[in-house]
Amino acid sequence: MLSVKNVRKSFGGNEILRGVSLDVKKGDIITILGPSGSGKTTFLRCIDFLERADAGTISFDGIEADLHTANRSTVAAIRKKIGFVFQNYNLFANKTALENITECLVIARKVPESDANRRGMELLERVGLAERAAYYPSQLSGGQQQRVGIARAMAMNPDVILFDEPTSALDPELVGEVLDVMKGLAADGATMIVVTHEMSFARQVATEAILMDQGLIVEAAPPQELFEHPKEERTRQFLGRILQE
Repeated sequence: MLSVKNVRKSFGGNEILRGVSLDVKKGDIITILGPSGSGKTTFLRCIDFLERADAGTISFDGIEADLHTANRSTVAAIRKKIGFVFQNYNLFANKTALENITECLVIARKVPESDANRRGMELLERVGLAERAAYYPSQLSGGQQQRVGIARAMAMNPDVILFDEPTSALDPELVGEVLDVMKGLAADGATMIVVTHEMSFARQVATEAILMDQGLIVEAAPPQELFEHPKEERTRQFLGRILQE
């Protein structure tokens, strides 16, 4: 359903992505692992055009585009198919949990407010926050804010949800509540690409685990194979250090 090929991106002469390609089938849960600075977040942002890639192509459910030159209407068509969950939540501070979810429906999709509110409450119920609908972000814990962020990403019924290290900004005791919501989505058949440092999630939930380093995909395999029988020395080094920690 989604294929990106030969994605390249540089910042100020520093090549962050050096020709990254990825194919995603419906229902895949792909986790992207790797050290800081390996290009994981930049790759996600290029898929959703939050960053303009210097080169590369995307094919998404019949839409073909150049990641560097795609026009505004093509970008909008692709973004309608993608939900994005940010590392630092990116909620509107002056809007309630419910309003953070319904805003995109009312403004972007022209959904009647009553229907948007109904959809928003369904999603808050799904992430376990129906009783917090009228709370503002400042009144919510980090884990609750991230769950609102996930509900917002789901509001548009995306074909794929991109998660950019969704638990990295959370206190350790709040990580589990967010991962539980993500596991629920996976169990329901959602298609997800997840940049994460949560090795247990990658090992237990993913259909494919990928290691990125220095702007390249070092190794990609089913998680049991990647964790237990990595083929590349760089993968063994990374997993050895991370799992020891």
